[in-house]
Amino acid sequence: MVTMPYVLPRTGELGKREPVIVTPAGVRYADPALTETWRDLDGVLWEVREGAPTGPPAYTAELHPVRQPEAMDGLLCAGCREPADRGPDGMLWLLPLLGAAPDTRWEGVRTAIPPMCATCAELAPTVCPVLGDGHVELRVREAGPIGVRGTRHPRPGEPGDPDPDALVLYDSPDLPFVVARQAIRELRRTTVVRISKPSVTPQEHRC
Repeated sequence: MVTMPYVLPRTGELGKREPVIVTPAGVRYADPALTETWRDLDGVLWEVREGAPTGPPAYTAELHPVRQPEAMDGLLCAGCREPADRGPDGMLWLLPLLGAAPDTRWEGVRTAIPPMCATCAELAPTVCPVLGDGHVELRVREAGPIGVRGTRHPRPGEPGDPDPDALVLYDSPDLPFVVARQAIRELRRTTVVRISKPSVTPQEHRC
């Protein structure tokens, strides 16, 4: 486990976003080569930001828009980029606790946080203030990709402003109009191994 978790951005990587152009067919960058480079096989355009990997880890920011989907797609550890821990009860996930209702059912949670290896899962709450405030350790048998989180832009002529925090599913007609920052998986057949604090409600996790 490295002290700088792999999927976290550094403060120097939080520069200005590349502007996008909205067309009737969807969003694109002004540079066709940039659009081609940052559009994935599902046709989703991913965010490009200025900046360099310098400075301390930005624990309160969203996960890095390149390293997060890489880890999520490959089911790699969020901390060290090694394969996530797998056992008879499923893959290891560590999620922060959100909310205050006495509900510990974690089936169907949608998360942007990749899984972890056993070593990183043990150390992460001691270095990450979000996990240090309380977390749940899960074993997950199914973790299907369902969509992306990012900025959804209105179609040309459509009223309203861009939604900067939209969850867009892969079967949504809005998919061509989103600039994605996070890959999202839905956790199923989950087993709660340990909860660091009682009385929590599962929600969508972004950090």
